[in-house]
Amino acid sequence: MKNKNYSKEHVRFLQRRKRNLAIVWIMRIGVLALLLGLWELVTALNWVDPFIMSSPSRIANTLADLSSDGSLYYHIGVTLWETLAGFAIAVVLGFAIALALWWSDTLRRVLEPYIVVLNALPKIALGPLIIIWFGTGNEAIVFMTVLVGLIVAIMHVLSAFIATDANKMLLLRSMGAGKLQILWKLVIPSSYPAVISMLKVNVGMAWIGSIMGEYIVSRAGLGYLIVYGGQVFKLDLVMSATFVLCLLAAGMYALVVLLEKVLVKNTDS
Repeated sequence: MKNKNYSKEHVRFLQRRKRNLAIVWIMRIGVLALLLGLWELVTALNWVDPFIMSSPSRIANTLADLSSDGSLYYHIGVTLWETLAGFAIAVVLGFAIALALWWSDTLRRVLEPYIVVLNALPKIALGPLIIIWFGTGNEAIVFMTVLVGLIVAIMHVLSAFIATDANKMLLLRSMGAGKLQILWKLVIPSSYPAVISMLKVNVGMAWIGSIMGEYIVSRAGLGYLIVYGGQVFKLDLVMSATFVLCLLAAGMYALVVLLEKVLVKNTDS
């Protein structure tokens, strides 16, 4: 929002900041265009076999073919639903478990070693068990996504809760605040940066979990396209599905950044 009371120095600072931001975006786009151009060039000149490396033009043609029959949107929809469902469940459940562990110090000391062990466990090792438990449908993939992101959510949020300023908590207690009031008025608001950091990390973990699940068991989805393309040596299909994954993950991350800006703005106001 514009403020007419800004000093000239502050106005110049804002102008420099906007100019620097524009330069950064121009350079980002330039670097991307340069990399794509070099990629297209080395494959067009056969310096690298395009069958192995594909190329931007071949990826564009593959995406156009998949779009023409609607299969691209179907596979995107399947993977996006699995990822968003697993992400939401992992975040909500992780926040609730972290809250319970913060509330009860005894419960935290009992369960903390198990949480650490589960975090270190390679989730892919549970693939056969997940298939037996949930079958070969979307439920298995969503469970894998939750499993990958849940421990990350618990550890990030719990660490933020524990790191709340002890002096501020003592001050609230001295004013007669109960534990629930301290949680609502101090602990949760002070943990916003850590929660946002957890969301950013879990965006990547959610995509890892869903694609990992589709590698193990799937009949549709972008992970399925990658596996199928590798099996039949259609590397253009593999690269195309990977490119779409990058776009979707970047879009999801951008939404978390937007949420961060809204929270910061509301906190400052």
